[in-house]
Amino acid sequence: MRRVAQRLGVEAMSLYHHVPDKDALLDGLVERIVEQMALPPPDMEWRAAMRVRARSADEVLRRHPWSLVLLVSRADLGPQRLAHVEATLACLRRAGFSWALADHAWNALDSYVFGFALQKSHFPIAPPDYGKRAQDALAAIPLHRYPNINGLANEVIHGRHDGINLLDLGLDLLLEGLEALRG
Repeated sequence: MRRVAQRLGVEAMSLYHHVPDKDALLDGLVERIVEQMALPPPDMEWRAAMRVRARSADEVLRRHPWSLVLLVSRADLGPQRLAHVEATLACLRRAGFSWALADHAWNALDSYVFGFALQKSHFPIAPPDYGKRAQDALAAIPLHRYPNINGLANEVIHGRHDGINLLDLGLDLLLEGLEALRG
């Protein structure tokens, strides 16, 4: 709280006129982040609605990478988080998911999107540098012991694969798997 107050140019005790404690401040930050994420549109086919929700969350988390750990570590469900869970469950239930499968589905989707955002925000190599880094690393990776790593590195080096993981590819795999379970 002292650092927040210092950053705002106020005394720490003055913050307590606005929030009761640090937990309330952190929960409020989570609410502001979730507020920026699109709800699944109620009139849309469930897979398309989950794509809207996932892409929106990914965009928000890219803008605010600091929020990811906070988002997954707060147990309190404020109005924004409740609205998101409610809209997501409603979409999945309309599509015929059981209660249990709807719960598994939205948690699997969130785990994927959050993990994707975490990897993107912390990956040590910038996409334009993949090819050069792969070529530099290849000399230290024995072909006879790691033939598959060498094969992938050569695909990157020769421009046949850019090494960039796409949100939609994993999302499609998850959604198709959930569709199979739903059926």
